[in-house]
Amino acid sequence: MPDVGEGLTEAEILKWFVSVGDTVTDGQVVCEVETAKAAVELPIPFDGVVHEVRFPEGETVDVGTAIITVDTTPGAASAGPASPEVLEATDAVASEPTASAPTSPESVPAEPAAAEGEAPKRQAVLVGYGVAQSSTKRRPRKQGGTGVPTQAAAAVQGELNGHAAPAAPAPEAPAPAGPASAAPAAAPAEGLARPLAKPPVRKLAKDLGVDLATVVPTGPNNTVTREDVHAAAAPEQAAPETVRPVEPAPAARAESAVASASTAGGDVSRETRIPVKGVRKATAQAMVASAFTAPHVTEFVTFDITRTMRLVQELKIDPGFAGLRVSPLLLVAKALLVAVKRNPEVNAAWDEANQEIVHKGYVNLGIAAATPRGLIVPNIKDAQAKTLPELAAALGELVGTAREGKTTPAAMQGGTITITNVGVFGVDAGTPILNPGESAILAFGAVKDQPWVHKGKVKVRQVTTLALSFDHRLIDGELGSKFLADIAAVLEYPKRLMTWS
Repeated sequence: MPDVGEGLTEAEILKWFVSVGDTVTDGQVVCEVETAKAAVELPIPFDGVVHEVRFPEGETVDVGTAIITVDTTPGAASAGPASPEVLEATDAVASEPTASAPTSPESVPAEPAAAEGEAPKRQAVLVGYGVAQSSTKRRPRKQGGTGVPTQAAAAVQGELNGHAAPAAPAPEAPAPAGPASAAPAAAPAEGLARPLAKPPVRKLAKDLGVDLATVVPTGPNNTVTREDVHAAAAPEQAAPETVRPVEPAPAARAESAVASASTAGGDVSRETRIPVKGVRKATAQAMVASAFTAPHVTEFVTFDITRTMRLVQELKIDPGFAGLRVSPLLLVAKALLVAVKRNPEVNAAWDEANQEIVHKGYVNLGIAAATPRGLIVPNIKDAQAKTLPELAAALGELVGTAREGKTTPAAMQGGTITITNVGVFGVDAGTPILNPGESAILAFGAVKDQPWVHKGKVKVRQVTTLALSFDHRLIDGELGSKFLADIAAVLEYPKRLMTWS
C-alpha cells in the first residue's frame, strides 16, 4: 500500500479490478483505494500473473503493507522457484534450505520458514515511491507439540523436487491440548515478535484485559481480529471446534455488530454502529481542530439578488459560454474574488509556529462538494487570475471530478477561502466552520421569492442570505463586515463586476 498522499498512514480498498490468475501488465490499474482525502486508482508496476490478492474489498490497510503479489515469471516454474513480486516494499519469505519454492499456490504450505543465514531479499516497489524498509514483519509459524507439520511440508516439497523427503523422527507424545490451551503455551516460546493487530483491535484487547501474545490470529497475514480477542476473552463460550472461522467481510461484520448487541430477551438492538474512516474521519478531525483553534465569527446579510439571477439566464445563452455550465454559484464566486481584491487583508493565514499573519497574493478558491464518501473541499488554483468563462470551466471540472470521486489530494491542498452552497438543499443560512488553514468561508443560501421593498414599493423579488465565518485573529469585525457587504453589493448590482474590477 503506497503513500498516495502527504502523511497518510492507511487506505481502504474500495474495489479490485483483478483476481488470482489474471494476467497484468506494467501500468495497469489493479485496484481503487480511498484515503482520508480522496479515492485513488493504483497501477501495478509489473508484467505477470496475479499470484495472490491479500485483502478483501472494504479492508483498511496500513501504508507499507503488501496487498497483492504477482508472479513475474509464470512460465519458469519448472526451471526454478517462482518469483512473485509485491505491490509496495516488503520482505521476501525464503523457503527451506533443502526445498525449492512451490510452483502453484495450491501445493504449498501456508507460510514456509525463512532460510538460515540468508538475508531477506528486497522486492520491486511501486514506481515513484522508492524503496522503504517494511515496518510489518511476518510472524513465525506457530508450532504445536510435535514436528509433524514441518515434516509434512518437507515431504510435499521433496515430491515437487523429485527426491524423497528425509525420514521423520519418531514424534513425541503430544500433550493434551484444547482449542484455547495451545495458544498460550506457544506464544511465549515463539520469541519477541509483536502480535499483528490494528489499533482498534489493540484497544479492544486492552479494554477486555486480553494479552495479544496469547491470542491465536485468524486474520490475513496472521493478524489478530476483533473476533479473536472476543474469543480469547470468553473461552468458555467458544465452540469446541479447533478451526476458527475466517474474518467476515465488511458487510457481514456490520450485521454481526448489530446482532451481537441483542438484548437478553432476544430483541435486536435499535442501534447501528458505522466505522468512521476515510474522508468522513478526516473531515471530523479537521472540523474539530478548526473549531477549537480558530476563533470563529459569523455575520449575515440578506439582499435582493434578482438582477444577478437575470444575468445568469442571459449568460446561459451567450455564445461566449457555449458548452460551459453557468449557475448562480459562478457569479457568487466572481463577486467574492472582486471583494478580495478590494479587501486583500482577508486573504491571509495564521502561522502559529512563528506567530505571524501571512498575507497571500493569490486566491485558491475552495468549493465545498458533497460526495457519497463525505464532504470534500477541492480548490481552484489562482482563481483571481481567471476570466469569467475560465472560472466557469474550472468550476464545472471541479464539481464533475468530485462527483465521480476522482478528486486528487493535491486538488484539496493550499486553499485560502471557501464557498459552501447550502442553498441547493433549500437552507437559508448557517454558521459554517472554517476549512483548516483558511481565513474565511462563505455560505450561499437558497434564493426565494419574497416580498421586498423595491423602488419605494413592495414587490416580489428574489432574495437570498449570505453568511460569512472568519478567523477573528486575521479579520476583525470591521474588515469582515466590509468584505461581506462588498460581496452582497456586487450580487445586488452585478454591473459592479465591471466597475470594481
